[in-house]
Amino acid sequence: MPDIPRRGVLMSAAAAGVSAQLPRTAAAAPAQPPPPDSAAGGGPDPVRVRWLEDGGLGAAPGSTFGVPWPRGQVRAGQDFSLVADDGTQVAAQTWPTAYWPDGTLKWTAHAVGPAASGAGTLTLRPGAPAEPARAVRVTGGHGTVTVDTGALTARIGTRGRALVRSLRRGGTEVARDGHLVLLRQSEPAEGDTGSTKWHRFTSRIEKATVEQRGPVRAVVRVEGKHGGGKDGGGKDGNGGRAWLPFSVRLYFYAGSEAVRMVHTLTYDGDAGKDFIRGLGVRFTVPLRDETYDRHIRLGGEGDGMLTEAVKGVTGLRRDPGQAIRTAQVKGAKLPDPASWDERVTKRLDLIPTWGDYTLSQLSADGFTVRKRTGPGRGWIAAGGGRRAAGFGYLGGAGGGLSFGLRDFWRRFPAGLDIRGAARDEAEATVWLWSPEAQPMDLRFYHDGLGQDSYEKQLEGLEITYEDYEPEFGTPYGIARTSELMFWANEATPSAGELARQAAAVRTPPQLAAPPEQLAGAKVLGGLFAPADRSGAGRTKLEDHLDFLFGYYRDQADQRRWYGFWDHGDVMHSYDEDRHQWRYDVGGYAWDNSELSPDLWLWYAYLRSGRADVFRFAEAMTRHTGEVDVYHLGEWAGLGTRHGVQHFADSAKQQRISTAVYRRPYYFLTADERTGDLMRALVDSDETFLVLDPLRKVRDDVYEPDRNALSVGMGTDWSGIAAAWLTEWERGGPRAERAERRLRTTMRTIAALPKGFWTKGVRYDLDTAEFSAENPDAVEVSHLSAVFGQVEVCAELIHLTGDEDFERAWLQYCRLYGAGGAAMERELGEDLSRSAVLQQGHSRLTAYAAARTGDAGMARRAWREFYTKDPWGYTESSPWRTEKLDGPQALVPGEEAAWVDTNTTAQYALAAIQNLALIGDHLPGPG
Repeated sequence: MPDIPRRGVLMSAAAAGVSAQLPRTAAAAPAQPPPPDSAAGGGPDPVRVRWLEDGGLGAAPGSTFGVPWPRGQVRAGQDFSLVADDGTQVAAQTWPTAYWPDGTLKWTAHAVGPAASGAGTLTLRPGAPAEPARAVRVTGGHGTVTVDTGALTARIGTRGRALVRSLRRGGTEVARDGHLVLLRQSEPAEGDTGSTKWHRFTSRIEKATVEQRGPVRAVVRVEGKHGGGKDGGGKDGNGGRAWLPFSVRLYFYAGSEAVRMVHTLTYDGDAGKDFIRGLGVRFTVPLRDETYDRHIRLGGEGDGMLTEAVKGVTGLRRDPGQAIRTAQVKGAKLPDPASWDERVTKRLDLIPTWGDYTLSQLSADGFTVRKRTGPGRGWIAAGGGRRAAGFGYLGGAGGGLSFGLRDFWRRFPAGLDIRGAARDEAEATVWLWSPEAQPMDLRFYHDGLGQDSYEKQLEGLEITYEDYEPEFGTPYGIARTSELMFWANEATPSAGELARQAAAVRTPPQLAAPPEQLAGAKVLGGLFAPADRSGAGRTKLEDHLDFLFGYYRDQADQRRWYGFWDHGDVMHSYDEDRHQWRYDVGGYAWDNSELSPDLWLWYAYLRSGRADVFRFAEAMTRHTGEVDVYHLGEWAGLGTRHGVQHFADSAKQQRISTAVYRRPYYFLTADERTGDLMRALVDSDETFLVLDPLRKVRDDVYEPDRNALSVGMGTDWSGIAAAWLTEWERGGPRAERAERRLRTTMRTIAALPKGFWTKGVRYDLDTAEFSAENPDAVEVSHLSAVFGQVEVCAELIHLTGDEDFERAWLQYCRLYGAGGAAMERELGEDLSRSAVLQQGHSRLTAYAAARTGDAGMARRAWREFYTKDPWGYTESSPWRTEKLDGPQALVPGEEAAWVDTNTTAQYALAAIQNLALIGDHLPGPG
């Protein structure tokens, strides 16, 4: 996409520190009284939910999913039952995640455990829920929280280093001392400069909170930092330092032998001297069986599995007997050695015991496995492949621990370690960052090239499209969330069960409501409708949408958009000369949500129900909400504009951190971490006090005044408004304040004579009121509406029925593409030269047409969509890829040099929303 953004448009305020607040287990209903029984209209219709992928729940501990409801249909407090196709009731736990302004339910969350494992589709309907055979029980005392699922008992620490003090099956302890491991070095040790000292840290718990207590699902959150020494409190050469805050949630489901872990790390180090060498989760596993009854399993490619025993009795010169060999490979307990061939029995002590195993995935394209008999002994290569499952098992015939890391190869460098399997206690470590890789290096990638003044920095922006400023390219405060699973097994699982566990790690099963329910509830602005191919015109648009998604899905793999910090993002623009995305060219590199690809992907899923779209959108949400946003420090609550590194650009903006990008994932899954991210933004309007967003382009002297801040009504306000909206509808602890500020901004925007066109508005932090020194001065930015403002305004109008606000928004929608003459008549000035991105903005025209019932405006919207736009796609665009091979490309593949992410996101959103709003006016046949 050409260089549309210029100068001041790119500069945003930095953020003041914002303290995140915990979500409540179930959001409290809004202050409005609940409606009478008749308001629910006889209750909601049943909803059939399905698994996104084939295979159902599999070996996963459970699944949590969200369902939306039309306004006024479901009373607060409504119970729901879940019924399988055969009529069997499945135990389910329900809680509200959002309310309509009248107090009825807008979104509900539902959790199922292993009782749903045999079900295909399920039907959710009003009624008393089935109780689990044995409900999850949560108790506390003596510095621990104990969770009993009926199959598994976990003791969780509230202080010290052990997040999970023990995992038990019945009377047997399967694992203990589950803690976090961190290795740091003070310099990168580049080239042959010699070794550097590693400093060891471990988890130091500061707080543990029970967020849900069952009956089907329990959630415990553990927070703290990494400290030095074995127990997290000693020095170990680290001066007692505590750093790298963590937040770990542990999920338990009734009847499940597994625990799901969602691990979040926030970086608060000095990028110049705090190089993370290893980051992992470690358990101690007691081993009570004989060494020939101890088993190692490591997941390879697909369903592949390394299947070995610590002391192997297969392949020997002397044969113990086929039954013995078969049993060991299956993981069964072997009969008494006295029954074996004595030529083997009397030489058992001469067979090596392999105590240590390591699987290393140091790139997206290769893993290796090696083993050794113990410390001080040489390593023996055991094989390898391309992309490992990220799954392992350590234990014996009497029980053991399975463990796995989701997106293992996509989040490289990752690893699995087993140590001491020949001893009575072994350790299993899941490395989120493998110590075998180069240390994590988050230093800024260039030296500024003499850009020591704003003028020079703006010149740099003109050539590389990156807004450089000293000290602004810092990773301080960025975060990363990872998902892990652990199973406490009574015995070594069969090969089939291990494959099921590994599959659950790779793709956690997800239940989902159908597109018809999602669209029919009129949530998320009501700007989408189920995909429809009933006619040539619709079919062509659907083909184009499918092409664009498929291209980005395939490019992620072809271009290896992977890595611990990178997985989930896409690139911004393409370099057709190098046949390469512009990964190294300033602001053309990582996209960081520029022009809303997040929304494109979620709306594409909402209307299609496609699993591959959901997973792609899920990965982007995990990335952009964590890595591209600051969670600590003076910029907490702001995101970073696109660049070579996700944190490189000096424009720190609400348009990236906006809750509007996280809302779909949160409501579809009830993911608590995503809820944290949105709640942390509720007070993010305070960020505008910290740094002047127009500092590089001002001619006047500006001192931030909390009662007259320079806050735009486009990307600035829409970002804050999305956070307020979410807090209000969730019924969170600051819901009343959020609603009040939201309505105040809506009222004062509508009161401005020129509404959203007003130039130079000021914002009062204390009152949340907008005002203007010159109410008749007007301006427009092509970026104002393309970072979620369309979606936020549509939802606010639907929720509140505020006619004055709707009038102001419809004026903006109606005039943006109307042309200079119409603008001059109504605004007193022709702003059409700045009103670019017409294709993307055609959805504003479509919205105005739909709200007013103006058929002529609907036809105009489609003309704006189809008319050739320098920053859009047309029917004459190639709509195909070209083959790449030979020396022109690093790897063989495909390219569509005409595709860029800004255009893709806006084309797709316009097509999706126009079809939903004015599809009946689509030109041409069908």
